[in-house]
Amino acid sequence: MIDDGTALLTIGELARATGLTVRTIRYWSDEGVLTPVARSAGGYRLYDAECAARLELIRTLRELGLGLDDVRKVLAGETTVAEVAAAHVVALDAQIRALRVTRAVLSTVARRGSTAEEMTLMNKLARLSAAERRRIMEEFVDELFHGLDTVDPSIEERMRTIAVDLPHDPTPEQVDAWVELAEMVQDPEFRAQMRKVMEFNSADQGRSVAPGRATWFPMRLVQLGGEALQQGIAPESPEAEAIVREVLGDGGDPAVVLERMESAANHRLARYRELLSTVKGSGPAGAHREEFAWVVAALRARAAG
Repeated sequence: MIDDGTALLTIGELARATGLTVRTIRYWSDEGVLTPVARSAGGYRLYDAECAARLELIRTLRELGLGLDDVRKVLAGETTVAEVAAAHVVALDAQIRALRVTRAVLSTVARRGSTAEEMTLMNKLARLSAAERRRIMEEFVDELFHGLDTVDPSIEERMRTIAVDLPHDPTPEQVDAWVELAEMVQDPEFRAQMRKVMEFNSADQGRSVAPGRATWFPMRLVQLGGEALQQGIAPESPEAEAIVREVLGDGGDPAVVLERMESAANHRLARYRELLSTVKGSGPAGAHREEFAWVVAALRARAAG
């Protein structure tokens, strides 16, 4: 405190009183957010008690991450602390989402042992806009159903209305699942597998199968396979014969049904369903790998015989 009866503080004294460095206080003064009230005879900046209180507010706002422009507006009365805080929350949410995406990409790279090229692709996919993510999925579904006029309408409607976009505040697992899903639906080999499933469905509908049958049929297979597994029935055993007859229906050919089952019950399609479930946040995926595998094994035993 200078010895002139004014109770003014030098910048060094203000620094000791607040715990801030002289360099920081000088910088904020130069930026116009902490104006000295006077100058000493030697030209040194002088501050009063109000400046000290103002300095505490500046420090708090800066520690909360606000830029000097926002700090200056608050101090000038151009905006309120509440308004600035609300805007900053939005900015922080965006930063948090970006960090989660970064973490998910890096976690995937580490787990996969990815190359630099794969890492670049994953990062690009993870940071796509919502509109770009929708475009990828819409193009995928359009290709699946192009020219197939007899596909079960309930299946097409379900695939077109499935929410396959990331939620507003995705978890790292959801970001990771979206990256893998985006890679999968853009893979020509996977698209060909899915197209084959849709072609089988279209052919079935062409034989006047009741609408909704194609949606109901896999659910029934899961039920039958699950019951067989629970009862410990081996796929090739005589006890499995009644289950297979229900799967085939009247006059069904095991080889034909087996071909359709193998097209829809492979590992990649099961993984596709799991990824959709993760992205949607709908809990554990219902891939039903074991149930489908039991039905496939039972059909193979009959087709071979």
